Amino acid sequence: MALLDIKGVTRRFGDFTAVDNVSLSIEAGEFFTLLGPSGCGKTTLLRMIAGFDLPDAGRILLNGEDLADRPPELRPVRTVFQSYALFPHMTVEGNVAFPLRMAKVPATERPARIQAALEDVRLVGFDKRYPHELSGGQKQRVAIARALVTHPTMLLLDEPLAALDAKLREELQIELISLQKEVGIAFVYVTHDQTEALALSHRIAVMNRGRVEQLDEPSRIYGFPQTKFVADFIGQCNLYSGPVTANAGGVVTIDVAGLGPVRVAATSSIAPGAGGTVALRPEKTRIAAAAPQDTPDNHYRGTIAALRYMGDVTVYIVETPGGTRIEALLANSQSGRAKFFEVGDTVEMSWSVDAGHFLAE
Repeated sequence: MALLDIKGVTRRFGDFTAVDNVSLSIEAGEFFTLLGPSGCGKTTLLRMIAGFDLPDAGRILLNGEDLADRPPELRPVRTVFQSYALFPHMTVEGNVAFPLRMAKVPATERPARIQAALEDVRLVGFDKRYPHELSGGQKQRVAIARALVTHPTMLLLDEPLAALDAKLREELQIELISLQKEVGIAFVYVTHDQTEALALSHRIAVMNRGRVEQLDEPSRIYGFPQTKFVADFIGQCNLYSGPVTANAGGVVTIDVAGLGPVRVAATSSIAPGAGGTVALRPEKTRIAAAAPQDTPDNHYRGTIAALRYMGDVTVYIVETPGGTRIEALLANSQSGRAKFFEVGDTVEMSWSVDAGHFLAE
């Protein structure tokens, strides 16, 4: 039995359906992420798990027990918010002790539990400081310590790194992974940041318009998207759509306007005439001044329309004679070399049939 079962949960606000018949399960000890754009329903779903909001339909079960009649303070889950919600007039120790006082934990037990929580988040020695004396990352860790001190069954995190700068966010991502392993409880994490979700999660539920579009491991979400929304939302992706003109030998051919026939490996039984889409990641695309002798099945000529130097790679936007744009990236293998091609250069693009991923429409 899963730790948390969400069964057909719906939440409406007037005529707007924020969460639409969502069902999913979360296992004990899992780092589970709800990922999607603003307004997709991920935070509303998290709030219903926490008890701050109630579903209009469906059930939420923790260890098999329906949480419908349990207020937030009586649920064995704790929430860490983006704003941290620390009490400014209390020290770190006071903030972490607060939920213990609310739970009427004996005063003799509190110091040991507070120290254990501060050890978990590597803040030993910070107990007498006030929030204004802490960095953003330290405040975030205090908020997590306060959530962990009551030994919850599950920790809910609502975009806790969103307010931090990029460097600190990367550092705290690593800390969160280590912390989750150490404490061994389930983390349910809400974010709109695809890179963050891929880096942290055991599994990801990609949400759009109140529904779960795909629920899977990060590598499968990235490499085998099930819908055009998932393919486009997760990382960078070329999407080429058109009618299917052939389907034989495990290879589907799609006629893409402005590009021509595109071949992609697929097990689909889709018939010619139906619509289909090829999802192709930029790193799967070859780019060269001239086509190599082992040029794959998909081969197109174009002109560099734009480029972005990203440090380790350069991203190229190549425009074909038919007006289709293809995004590709090339590793910058030579130190200090900003790019291999210039805007206006003619290049040849190619990729194998198994480089793309087929999506039936």
